[in-house]
Amino acid sequence: MGISLNWLKQYVDIKEKPEVIAHRLSMAGILVEGLEESGSDIIMDLDLTPNRGDCLGMINLAREISALTGKPVKIPEIVLREIPENIEDYIKVEIEDPVLCPRYTARLVKNCVIRPSPAWMQEALINSGIRPINNIVDVTNYVMLEANQPLHAFDYRLLGPEPRIVVRRARDGEIFTTLDELERRLDSNMLVITDGERPVALAGVMGGLNTEINDDTRDVLLESANFLGTNIRKTARKLAMRSESSMRFEKGLDINGVIYALDRAAQLLQDLAGGEVVEGIFDCYPQVAAPVEILLRPGRVNHLLGTDISIEAIKGYMNCLGLPFDEKDGQLLVHVPSYRVDLNLEADLIEEVARLYGYDNIPSTLSRDASRGGLNPYQQFRRQVTAVMARYFNEVINYSFINPTAFEQIMMPEDSPLRRTVNIANPLSEEQSVMRTLLLPGLLKSLSTNLARRNLNLSFFETGTVFYPGEEKLPAENLKLGAIVCGRSQINWMKHDIEMDYYYLKGMAEILLEEMGCPAVSFAAAEAPGYHPGRTAAVSCNGERIGVLGELHPAILEAYGIKERACAMELDLDKLYARCSQRIESREIPRYPAVERDLALLLEQSRTMAETMQVIREAASGLLEQVTLFDVYAGEQVPVGYKSLAFRLTFQSYDRTLTDAEVNAEMDAVRQNVQTRLQAALR
Repeated sequence: MGISLNWLKQYVDIKEKPEVIAHRLSMAGILVEGLEESGSDIIMDLDLTPNRGDCLGMINLAREISALTGKPVKIPEIVLREIPENIEDYIKVEIEDPVLCPRYTARLVKNCVIRPSPAWMQEALINSGIRPINNIVDVTNYVMLEANQPLHAFDYRLLGPEPRIVVRRARDGEIFTTLDELERRLDSNMLVITDGERPVALAGVMGGLNTEINDDTRDVLLESANFLGTNIRKTARKLAMRSESSMRFEKGLDINGVIYALDRAAQLLQDLAGGEVVEGIFDCYPQVAAPVEILLRPGRVNHLLGTDISIEAIKGYMNCLGLPFDEKDGQLLVHVPSYRVDLNLEADLIEEVARLYGYDNIPSTLSRDASRGGLNPYQQFRRQVTAVMARYFNEVINYSFINPTAFEQIMMPEDSPLRRTVNIANPLSEEQSVMRTLLLPGLLKSLSTNLARRNLNLSFFETGTVFYPGEEKLPAENLKLGAIVCGRSQINWMKHDIEMDYYYLKGMAEILLEEMGCPAVSFAAAEAPGYHPGRTAAVSCNGERIGVLGELHPAILEAYGIKERACAMELDLDKLYARCSQRIESREIPRYPAVERDLALLLEQSRTMAETMQVIREAASGLLEQVTLFDVYAGEQVPVGYKSLAFRLTFQSYDRTLTDAEVNAEMDAVRQNVQTRLQAALR
């Protein structure tokens, strides 16, 4: 908001430099973002907090400067020369909904002459960002900026043969043409000003074209009213027509300030348009607002601020702010002026004390109950997962809401629990209408988008929340890790590229799970929606399934326009966190040599490597350090339906050199176990 310093000086004597005033206001919570020269004037750019809407008015801002500098506020004195006619002979006002319109006042100014505003008023409006129109409209805008009370001027003769004002809710589907010459379709949640038959203004937002001030206007009906701010905000937002008027109403206005603004506008029309002010004000005020009184305890002030401010200083601050009070037993009963709509609690008054005392004068002390900040174990776990994955993958962040058709694209069965989604009440579009239950659709879309732009050799990962319908109103949430790879891993000119296939992604998963301290990791053949049968594995940690990893089905890739082979995985990080160990274990480098033995087995094709390695480990004692598969063969010299697996077994002791007898005993136990449990033959 732009504030003309020359205009502001009309209400308070400012001797300080603009930079000094800007600094003092900012330190008192009225932020001045910058100063800009405009001819001989200086424009202050204010960034007000939502609770200080009162400072949108020049007089109220002058009160702030008065409190900071001690200079008195000069509020314009109103002198009216009313003609001896009664306002009630010209207009009647009725409020049908006093909740949405607590107060409505009106004055009539006759025989006005339409002409341009004087130069000083035009300059004031231009420097505040408002375009001058004519003296009638400019007066309403000028008073709005001055007194922080929006006004509206009606052409009295256009209000009908028996002029009256009825404030009511609009009817559903009612059409109204506003001053910008656009038709608006209204509903019953909106408030309109009518002449008893048709709307003539959209309350608090904009007037109507049917009663617009024009060159033929002579008699002007001035409106000064108070409307419910939340209703005005909803109306302006729904119709996409936020105005200077609606902005002020939605922040809350002084219900007792409507009369001053009305009289001030009538005075200016009297002086600048030659108008004749009809005697009296039609004031429709169904429920008079109760005055606000707040008990301020000096002890509470110092307790919350951590200061030692005397009661005399606190009383001085109240006087500076224009907040009258009664003192009794060392406490102050403060009578809040109606223009300070932001003051409702004792804490609000304590903040006022802090502003004038100076935030920079409040000592910085550490609470005795304060504890050192840091990440909890779960947060550390999440960061570690991200750090490990970021070494090998590029991180992506996808929307948490997806298109319901994504389930068809990844061939999700109709009865899958993953199809039970949380629907968004007000989706941005049909393509983003449900919350995701898995990360795969987002990863596929990221891959497809990049491939379409000829970004090749891609590896993405994402850690994100998925959502399921919960028993309570809020959905159940689950943290997952997803990854997708496509193309080749380009290492350097010395080594051949590695295809990012199932084995590549499985290796990345093993690195992650090992670094996270996950015990007893296993990969077993499985089927999952979206994945290629026979090329997919269930990932288990300590016997419980935590995710899936495999090559994506060609039909799914085709649905996303992906022509290359791609592999993906998705892990449940909450399950992983519950099973991994955060302890870092180490042991000394062995001093004694290891012994290696090879074992070649003839097994049925249905036997898996993981199953075979598990049987080998169960048969050996603690001397078996490592089991490595180094050869797989099926062909000549191997019977149909069988395959040959060759393993290298490494035995190691940390306190002695192993003898051949010890190693032979270990190998005999292994051979006997695989022959018995797997019906394997030795080669």
